[in-house]
Amino acid sequence: MIVIDYQDRRPIYEQIVDRFELLIVKGALEPDSQMPSVRQMAMELSINPNTIQKAYVILEQEGYIYPVKGKGNFVTGNQAVREKKKQACFQKLEDCLLEGKEFGVTREDCMQALGRVYGEVRV
Repeated sequence: MIVIDYQDRRPIYEQIVDRFELLIVKGALEPDSQMPSVRQMAMELSINPNTIQKAYVILEQEGYIYPVKGKGNFVTGNQAVREKKKQACFQKLEDCLLEGKEFGVTREDCMQALGRVYGEVRV
């Protein structure tokens, strides 16, 4: 499920967060399903439990998982997660467009880029 890339310059906890975010958004982890325990993940990956705990705290802060006292952590509903991710994408897109506008990127340039991304050819 989770593989650590020791060649990756990012901290291990960030790799864990990114992987779980992807699994949750793509629906590989069902809403309300229980996450592996911190201890279990630490043993499977042969890393410090504090590293897993840090990743889980970030996932909770970002709305991907929620804790249930005495039971562990569970996956948040995919719709809420997808909506949050969608809003983050809109913000990144808007920031990028504003920066591009400062450097002379035109509306037509943006439309061509959108066409390439979505597979539509515009001449």
